[in-house]
Amino acid sequence: MKKYVYLFKEGAALDMPLSKKKELLGGKGANLAEMTGIGLPVPQGFTVSTEACTKYYEDGAQMTDEMKAEVLANLRELEKITGREFGNPENPLLVSVRSGARESMPGMMDTVLNLGLNDEVAAQFAKDTGNERFVYDSYRRFIQMFADVVRNFPREKFEHQFDAIKEQKGLENDLDLTAEDLKEVVEVYKKEFAELDPAGFPQKPEEQLMAAIGAVFGSWNNDRAITYRRLNDIPGSWGTAVNVQQMVYGNRSETSGTGVAFTRNPATGENVLYGEYLMNAQGEDVVSGVRTPSPIAALHEQMPDCYNQFVKICETLESHYKDMQDMEFTIEDGRLYMLQTRNGKRTAQAALRIAVEMVDEGMISKDQALLMVDPKALDQLLHPNFDNDSYKAAKAVATGLAASPGAATGHLYFTAEDVMAAKENGVQDMILVRNETSPEDIEGMNLAHGILTVRGGMTSHAAVVARGMGTCCVSGCGSLKVSEADKTVVLPDGRVLHEGDWLSLNGSTGEVFAEQIKTVAPEIGGNFAKFMEWADEARKLKVRTNADNPRDAKQAKEFGAEGIGLCRTEHMFFDEERIFNFRRMITAETLEAREEALSNILPYQREDFENLYRTMGKYGVNIRFLDPPLHEFLPHTDEEIAPLAESLGMTFEALKERVESLKEFNPMMGHRGCRLAVTYPEIAAMQTRAVIEAAINVSKETGTLIEPEIMIPLVGEVKELSFVKKTVVATADAIIAESGLDMKYHVGTMIEIPRAALTADKIAQEAEFFSFGTNDLTQMTFGFSRDDAGKFLGDYYANNIYEHDPFATIDVDGVGQLVKMSVEKGKSTRPDIKLGICGEHGGDPKTVEFCHNVGLTYVSCSPFRVPLARLAAAQAAVKEKLGK
Repeated sequence: MKKYVYLFKEGAALDMPLSKKKELLGGKGANLAEMTGIGLPVPQGFTVSTEACTKYYEDGAQMTDEMKAEVLANLRELEKITGREFGNPENPLLVSVRSGARESMPGMMDTVLNLGLNDEVAAQFAKDTGNERFVYDSYRRFIQMFADVVRNFPREKFEHQFDAIKEQKGLENDLDLTAEDLKEVVEVYKKEFAELDPAGFPQKPEEQLMAAIGAVFGSWNNDRAITYRRLNDIPGSWGTAVNVQQMVYGNRSETSGTGVAFTRNPATGENVLYGEYLMNAQGEDVVSGVRTPSPIAALHEQMPDCYNQFVKICETLESHYKDMQDMEFTIEDGRLYMLQTRNGKRTAQAALRIAVEMVDEGMISKDQALLMVDPKALDQLLHPNFDNDSYKAAKAVATGLAASPGAATGHLYFTAEDVMAAKENGVQDMILVRNETSPEDIEGMNLAHGILTVRGGMTSHAAVVARGMGTCCVSGCGSLKVSEADKTVVLPDGRVLHEGDWLSLNGSTGEVFAEQIKTVAPEIGGNFAKFMEWADEARKLKVRTNADNPRDAKQAKEFGAEGIGLCRTEHMFFDEERIFNFRRMITAETLEAREEALSNILPYQREDFENLYRTMGKYGVNIRFLDPPLHEFLPHTDEEIAPLAESLGMTFEALKERVESLKEFNPMMGHRGCRLAVTYPEIAAMQTRAVIEAAINVSKETGTLIEPEIMIPLVGEVKELSFVKKTVVATADAIIAESGLDMKYHVGTMIEIPRAALTADKIAQEAEFFSFGTNDLTQMTFGFSRDDAGKFLGDYYANNIYEHDPFATIDVDGVGQLVKMSVEKGKSTRPDIKLGICGEHGGDPKTVEFCHNVGLTYVSCSPFRVPLARLAAAQAAVKEKLGK
């Protein structure tokens, strides 16, 4: 019979790498097993595996009798280990039930604490411990968690009851509630539960346990978990494990407490212990932000023995995992327990510093360091900070905790839904302001430029998630009064801000400003430069950029781009004077008229290409010829057509007829790309002349001979490419011959039609290079437009049909197979063929790894994603080298 449940000590004994343990036991279960194996003080328990989660969904979201029996058998073993009995009022074993995916997903799935309590157990437990307050505090927490997590009852109903009792008794702090008060809370909670379910709160501990395990499995597919997985490229097929662990109590006494800590500062990377704790509390109190915790350093004064033991454990864990650790701990009556460890989420600045310093310390190799930094995190380093003069002139209105560094300025909104709506309405800069965030806010947090909370510490949900996203965050700004219902913020000086008002945040200092502050691009160097040198030494893939103007080209080159992989020439036509001449060309009725209009465009094109060549210097520039259908350049309404007709010397009727004649039912698959050059070879001739003359001019100017790259788009038949190439070659050869230079040039094509992939061996007879245009290749392979897919992709994610946006990460099983086939077929005809990718996928880490694995020459991406692509390419090479 298949094994689905593992005691922590069984997990420790498994003969497999940690990565494989995580696949089976989830990250939390694997790490609990590891800590058990190296002798740390871990409350014992067992893990229900990720395979059990998969089985749970295969069986219609229910646990089989065999699986339940295995859980109970392991529960009996846990009773032997702890000397306690589940459900026995005399010596009760209480447990926590927690999720544990392979990859950390903080706050996205569910947890139940204090499970096993019922009326009988609570009464006897309170009598035996002599601590009624502790027991009934635990019981009220359990009922509320069970109602929320397992039964999906509205959390607010219980919170309102709790707040009402505190208000009735004139109390502000939860700790001020007496044992009798908490008994009253329990009775009110049970009554509230019974109103929602006439069967009442379940009193059988085994029933509670099975329901909680099922609820944690179920939370793998809640909305926030699905959103988080999609944003972080975590497959839905992985599932989550469930960890059932003996409870230890941070709320048992004044010498009990709980906390979260990191072995190094997750915001800066400084090698100092960093964290927070609360005495007489459970873990949810620290991360939820309902109470303000103390810094971990204060524990040294309060409980020196526990603190010193904890420091030694931190050193052991960092040495064992060879990475900065994020830990949860509980102190029960002066005794320290480790509840969890994992590689800690950190800002990009911290990630680089930690990686570089661990290499310098001799703890890890450069290759290991390269694998420690998420390529997407580099994006945090490349975005604006406050302009120094504007920042000095601004006056902070409040100060909170500097939870996630960087600067953000934007219009303030009070709910995640309002942020999402603002984005839909075209608002560019948004700040999310909340009393405290919850996991349900994940999508709005992802869109916001900054996050501000009134409550919560440095390890609150808002802080942890913001750091992981690279979003500026100020938490715990208690001097503000935020009304999410009224959509107002009352500042300490009495001023009131409303939705849409400007707000600026300094996530590095915690300052809040009630104004817009100018931002500037960051300066990059130090650890970033050193780390990226290591990446460049390791990678095999070249990294180019998509750029149509010198500004973007210069930015990309500063970020390490090794050429331009895609210059979209149509983007150069939208200047007022240029578009006029281009429209003259489109509306011309004769070849002579078209050529005359094109002759006016030629100087612009030539100058544009000269500027790109000058900017890129020794690096190649791949210029794609005109791609969109011609109607995109023409006006579409009568109000727009009339003045254009007059300026072109045409009648309104004639121009309108011409516009109508160019309209297409399906422009994506219409008269565009190389098809335009087949119908109008003079366009290709003009663009060739501009490319070659620009290259000649700059070659003579700089003394460095340029080798132009000309890309013919949308080829699906080799004869199309052959036809257009003849025009290109005839034009280019004649110009080069006149120049007296021994200039070489290259003609290739964009593989963006499935037929091109299927016949790549034939197309390679004419093409010297392929560049995969995976935007169109994805559209044509899937059969839907990326502009319209948003209408239904959300339903596909929700139902696990798609796990990610195929326009963001390449579809390896479909589109990827076409790319792989093209590579193999192209090389079979032309072994030295250059192969690149220039769709949006070129800046996606998983796609970059795929490109490395199938043997591409380079990836091309937007300028700000160049560092990301460089690191992703290095990681792909290191993984290949290490056999990962």
